[in-house]
Amino acid sequence: MKQVQVVNTTRGSTLGTRVGLADRWWLRLRGLLGRPALAPGEGMLLTPCSGVHMVGMTYPIDVAFLDRAGAVVALYHGLAPRARSGWHPDARDALELPEGTLRSSGTLPGDLLVRA
Repeated sequence: MKQVQVVNTTRGSTLGTRVGLADRWWLRLRGLLGRPALAPGEGMLLTPCSGVHMVGMTYPIDVAFLDRAGAVVALYHGLAPRARSGWHPDARDALELPEGTLRSSGTLPGDLLVRA
């Protein structure tokens, strides 16, 4: 799986340096299922994606939903196993990160996230 770096250009912070790009249906279908907990700097960017579920997951994660321009349209802090996010029709991507990453980076709705 291709990896990208994701930077919050609004806050000047790096959210992930080893973010897997799930841009195929089978990669999005598997997502983080069966994978160990994310280490700092790791994550997964699901595209396209407007909602996620945590069925089968064993650890909480942070999730940011992004529109086509990369602006944050919704945030979930510590989304728990077996939970699910809401559906976000304005979202194109979902960025999954280790729990606590969004708070520690100060990421807020409206911030611009860029992948490199």
